[in-house]
Amino acid sequence: MQAMELRRQDYHVERPLLNQERLEELGHRGPVPPTRQWRSWFQCSRARVRALLLQYLPVLAWLPRYPVREWLLGDLLSGLSVAIMQLPQGLAYALLAGLPPKYGLYSSFYPVFIYFLFGTSRHISVGTFAVMSVMVGSVTESLAPDETNPQAPNSTVSEMDRDAFRVQVASTLSVLVGLFQVGLGLVHFGFVVTYMSEPLVRGYTTAAAVHVLVSQLKYAFGLHLKSRPGPLSLIFTVLEVCWRLPQSVVGTVITTLVSGLVLVLVKLLNDKLQQHLPIPLPGELLTLIGATGISYGVKLNTTFGVDIMGTIPTGLDPPVAPRPELFPKIVGNAFTIAVVGFVIAISLGKIFAMRHGYRVDSNQELVAIGLSNFIGGFFQCFPISCSMSRSLVQESTGGNTQVAGATSSLFILIIILKLGKFFRDLPKAVLAAIILVNLKGMLLQVKDIGSLWKTNRVDLLIWLVTFVATLLLNLDLGLLVAVVFSLLLVVVRTQLPQYSILGQVPGTDVYRDVAEYSEAKEVPGVKIFRSSVTMYFANAELFSDALKQRCGVDVDHLISRKRKLLRKQEQKLKRLQKQQSHRQAAAPNGTFFSISINNGLDANELNTMNSAKQASTEDRAVATVEEEAKALDTSSLKALGLPQPGFHSLILDLSAFSFVDTVCLKSLRGIFQEFREIEVEVYMAACHRPVVAQFEAGRFFDASITKQHLFATVHDAVTFALQQSGPRASDPDLATKF
Repeated sequence: MQAMELRRQDYHVERPLLNQERLEELGHRGPVPPTRQWRSWFQCSRARVRALLLQYLPVLAWLPRYPVREWLLGDLLSGLSVAIMQLPQGLAYALLAGLPPKYGLYSSFYPVFIYFLFGTSRHISVGTFAVMSVMVGSVTESLAPDETNPQAPNSTVSEMDRDAFRVQVASTLSVLVGLFQVGLGLVHFGFVVTYMSEPLVRGYTTAAAVHVLVSQLKYAFGLHLKSRPGPLSLIFTVLEVCWRLPQSVVGTVITTLVSGLVLVLVKLLNDKLQQHLPIPLPGELLTLIGATGISYGVKLNTTFGVDIMGTIPTGLDPPVAPRPELFPKIVGNAFTIAVVGFVIAISLGKIFAMRHGYRVDSNQELVAIGLSNFIGGFFQCFPISCSMSRSLVQESTGGNTQVAGATSSLFILIIILKLGKFFRDLPKAVLAAIILVNLKGMLLQVKDIGSLWKTNRVDLLIWLVTFVATLLLNLDLGLLVAVVFSLLLVVVRTQLPQYSILGQVPGTDVYRDVAEYSEAKEVPGVKIFRSSVTMYFANAELFSDALKQRCGVDVDHLISRKRKLLRKQEQKLKRLQKQQSHRQAAAPNGTFFSISINNGLDANELNTMNSAKQASTEDRAVATVEEEAKALDTSSLKALGLPQPGFHSLILDLSAFSFVDTVCLKSLRGIFQEFREIEVEVYMAACHRPVVAQFEAGRFFDASITKQHLFATVHDAVTFALQQSGPRASDPDLATKF
């Protein structure tokens, strides 16, 4: 007791102890005034119209202030460099989407110009992208497989009909993707990107790169494979490629190898001479021109059986309305493509924005990408996003704004109008080689496995599950499984928090986990418990169990024994009261017997003596019952002979709580009730304002649990608990230095 008394004198603060009630009085707490932001939505003024116009049409904000002398030359050179990359990639990614090549050029022109008007990122290169193209290809090939009308007498007509239908499917898909993205952007759904972590996105894009690689094997080896949409299609395609490998066209294989080797050598040369070249060598364009010339001169198609692009019509097609009857068949794929396209674009946009010190509006980006897809769909484009390789080139060659993007789209327009016919003899194997070489960056993301194993194995699990699910279940179902697994993992992690008993770091008012800090010592008579996550319906029972376990007291068993002993006392007390009532009922018989044996006295004297004896007997019996009842009428653990806890106060550190629900409130009430039953007072500390408001809304505070049980800091609660446990209640305003 002396040690505890000395220890108690060390716990104090140099200000009044602040529980929630006194804190509200001192700080004059009142209701937070509502913002009523919705009122501004219906205001109509010149300033409001101007703000909305600049918000949804950002080009009007930055183009009038465009520094022509400083940035124009860099943007023009950057736009030319991106256009040189955009041309072969547009042709190749159209092949990846299962469409004629000119629609890849369309998708490299219309959406880029639309993003120039509505986008907020200054450096990303919008247009065709491998992951988006392979997702589109899975839809077009499932609705219009290569085996359409295999018995048709004219295979050329059949192939033309198939390609025309695929174009309708792709353009309708683009319109629907755009509708999803614009709608989500207008309702400020840009926060959806937060549910797709970086390991999830990288695992998904790596698996998508494998899908792209497998889809190009038929062009690289000159094989004709069956279309296999759906789960496990990747496995079946690989098995079929292995089965048909002896049927490969030698000329096609050599063309693929030579083109790939040239592309790799040019990329290595660009990396080595990066400091000396104003712009990178256009390896893809040079390979494209060289392969076309060789194919035309050597007649690769007729001599060696190498597939070529065929006639590429010049000019622009008129806009075509989408086919609404296809919406029910593609709505699920459209939503998946919309989310994936936005996540890729916003991820790259934020990387460049942080690097160059400006802000990207995720909701406006969703609207900009959505409008690019929606309007592009009417001009027979397929869904687009942004390309990492082109974005890096746009930045490294001096691009500062989307003027570079507009410049690249104008170059693509010239190619569409005048130069497309010159690529009639371009081998498809060259385009396959361009795609395969450009997959290097995404395929090298498998190195994430080693780094995540060392840094965060939970993120590694997300990466692996996303990768495997996307490989086996295809791109749409794989993404769904990845997102659901990631969210479930968050829930599981909240059910496996770190529970700790806190002790005081010597000479401070700081409390830390005694298992982690060897110098942190528990306060005598006080247990301080903290959870690393908030308590809610999924982990409320775990919280209560961990609390009882860490306190070192079997609370449930102790309460059970106490209640059992109290029931025995109650039963014994009832028996005593029943015996007393029987004694009082038997008292007249004893008086009658006494009168019969004292017949020598007169009647008055006998009555007086009997009355006195009866009263004396009743008084003694009542006194005996009262003494026994008083001896039994106690509920303390010590009086019942039960072990007492080694602490008198329990403090719940609620600093990690971000919200509470009804299950949490019930669990906290249960904790107060159970620990008070074993003679331990409970306090709460370090509660945030929103949680206090939720306590009040849930009517948590009542006569037994008041705001005086909630303290501003853990140290306030410890000091108050020690003062209340002393021989006298100390002044709560006591202020002494440490």
